[in-house]
Amino acid sequence: MSRILLLVIAVLVLVWLLRRALSGRKPGGKAGRPASPVPELVACAYCGVHLPKNEALAGRDAHGVASGRYFCGEEHLKLGSD
Repeated sequence: MSRILLLVIAVLVLVWLLRRALSGRKPGGKAGRPASPVPELVACAYCGVHLPKNEALAGRDAHGVASGRYFCGEEHLKLGSD
């Protein structure tokens, strides 16, 4: 009986050690490199596709002032500014 109890304790300790060792290797874990900042996403004013703001084309009004609308490409910029 004591051998079984000793074996169960040894297995539990082994599982605990393995889980502890592997927890630092998960990509979502806190160990390792810091998470990169998430870019701000904007929706294309023409088709609604979301893309990073730094990749979007800003729409302009007739006076050349930024309209606050963003587009995913040249074609939608031309089509959406009508």
